[in-house]
Amino acid sequence: MNVDRLALGLAAVGRPAYINLGRAAELPAERSVDAMRAATWRLLDAGYAAGIRWVDAARSYGRAEEFLGSWLAGRGHSDVAVSSKWGYAYVGDWRMDADVHEVKEHSLARFREQYEETRRLLGQHLGLYQVHSLTADSPLFGDAALQASLAGLAAEGVRVGFSTSGPRQAETVLKGFELEVDGQAVFSAVQSTWNLLEPSVARALVQVPEGSLILVKEALANGRLAVRPPEALAAVADVHGVGPDAVALAAALRQGWADRVLVGAVSEAQLESNLAALTLDLTEGEVADLAELALPAEQYWAERSALAWA
Repeated sequence: MNVDRLALGLAAVGRPAYINLGRAAELPAERSVDAMRAATWRLLDAGYAAGIRWVDAARSYGRAEEFLGSWLAGRGHSDVAVSSKWGYAYVGDWRMDADVHEVKEHSLARFREQYEETRRLLGQHLGLYQVHSLTADSPLFGDAALQASLAGLAAEGVRVGFSTSGPRQAETVLKGFELEVDGQAVFSAVQSTWNLLEPSVARALVQVPEGSLILVKEALANGRLAVRPPEALAAVADVHGVGPDAVALAAALRQGWADRVLVGAVSEAQLESNLAALTLDLTEGEVADLAELALPAEQYWAERSALAWA
């Protein structure tokens, strides 16, 4: 498999606290802004050295856009594709113990405010801007002014997409790609959660319009598949002599509809382990065994919601 199909996601390094398992021991003991910036730069350097040329961020990922923008400027890289998201605001005040870390709002005012902030930090590197965690009941679907503003990004050379979360991802994907302004589709990209525990969105992703960009996020189920791998996953990993993270990522990369698979590593060591996915050729029997790991979507998302910020 080609490294071009991987992208680095910065959800777990742009802020001091997040829900991913297996993160704490890999990060600096002191999660100051400077320490997290240095950790992010090391991760980005390692990803670039490995051939990864796509990085994904969001306004709500703490200082992820700031860290990424300064790294791009400092290293002088012009060949890195950048995607980011708007809709959630980071309100954690750089505290591990914040009562609330992010607040969601899909409004025209929030879009305008956050797009300006993203442009200031990422400049012309921004190639894809996504509605963060769009749902089928989002007010965006009834807001003509917001839809028109999103559609207008094309004139600035920015592709427009959305990410999905929750047990109704498939419904949201189909509804999102139906949205039009003046007879033209608003969205041409989607970023959805797909993993061995929660593959339900695949039935919708195979139906998206030709030419659409599909990114897979949370392929490791927020670290659950790496830190607490089910027995069948651990067995396949043992056969291939790799970590369960690599097998889970290889399973995502086998999905023919997936253009890019995000990796959420927080350290060079985690990234190196993730990259072993590119060397795997899973057998049909292994694929069948891994398919048995799928949970009911409602159960999966309830368990995800229970993960603690740390």
